Amino acid sequence: MTSSTPSASPASLTTSPRGLRPLGATGPLVSPLGLGCMGMSALYGDADRAESVATIHAALEAGITLLDTGDFYGMGHNELLINEALRTAPAALREQALTSVKFGALRTVEGGFTGYDGRPDAVRNFAAYSLQRLGTDHIDIYRIARVDPDVPIEETVGAIAELVEAGHVRHIGLSEVGADTLRRAAAVAPVSDLQIEYSLISRGIEAEILPAARELGIGVTAYGVLSRGLISGHFTRDRELAANDFRGMSPRFQGDNLRHNLDLVDALREIADDKGATVAQTAIAWVLAQGPRHGADVVPLVGARRRDRLTEALGALDVVLTADDLAAIEAAVPADAAAGERYPANQMAHLDSER
Repeated sequence: MTSSTPSASPASLTTSPRGLRPLGATGPLVSPLGLGCMGMSALYGDADRAESVATIHAALEAGITLLDTGDFYGMGHNELLINEALRTAPAALREQALTSVKFGALRTVEGGFTGYDGRPDAVRNFAAYSLQRLGTDHIDIYRIARVDPDVPIEETVGAIAELVEAGHVRHIGLSEVGADTLRRAAAVAPVSDLQIEYSLISRGIEAEILPAARELGIGVTAYGVLSRGLISGHFTRDRELAANDFRGMSPRFQGDNLRHNLDLVDALREIADDKGATVAQTAIAWVLAQGPRHGADVVPLVGARRRDRLTEALGALDVVLTADDLAAIEAAVPADAAAGERYPANQMAHLDSER
């Protein structure tokens, strides 16, 4: 992983959908798409380790620079996987990789989640373990996965800022926070980006959170751009999910909710077909299109676990959506059209962004 930010003029980077762009006013230069690596270790059923490593290599070869992970994805497995992928990648590709790491989730031996820990001592502890698993001397972007309700965000961000000062972390990020928390955190130290769910069927950030991020010069790394495969065009009504696939508990994948949501996908498919694109490419292109008029401040994270899905996602960079296209897409899939919450109730309760 590189120890310095690539040099280029931000003014020249936002003109090309394939060029690097600044992640917020203070963050690093990143590729227009990032690779979300969670599914290579957990929550979407079994994964193929060799294919996962090959997919990370293919992403780097295609110019993707941002690899997103969490220290709790597979209880460290995901960080070790990224370590392996980077160690076995050509040096030039390894040097372009930037790691975005979430921390703070507390797990049980059985795999359950019991809360989040944002105490400064815990922040330093989590970072030490991540650095060891990743095999690097620094983390490029470091963020707590969910706000610890028992610890002021100022204390958590202050601890990350100390890691930045010590050289162990390059940039501070946040995850799933509301506008007020975003402002409080930014008052402590520069924040590069907010990682938050944003897709055609998850548009809650548009009312307050996204305007606040833009006001503060904070970029957005959008996860769930295909809503965990729901709006990818590949999910079918009769699909049976594995016991270790958390979508089996997700409200949007249940019964009438699923049928309703896949009707939305069918409407999107008609537009995608007219564009000569896939449903997934059209959905990703829509998220990409939300950024350019604001300085390309939205970077979608694609959760491809296989090279063929990665290739499809990269094709979104070649999909040009006109104003008429965007209007048609939003008519087919209006804001708030999705049926079901994006997480089960117990997980929604941890989201500062939903308060």
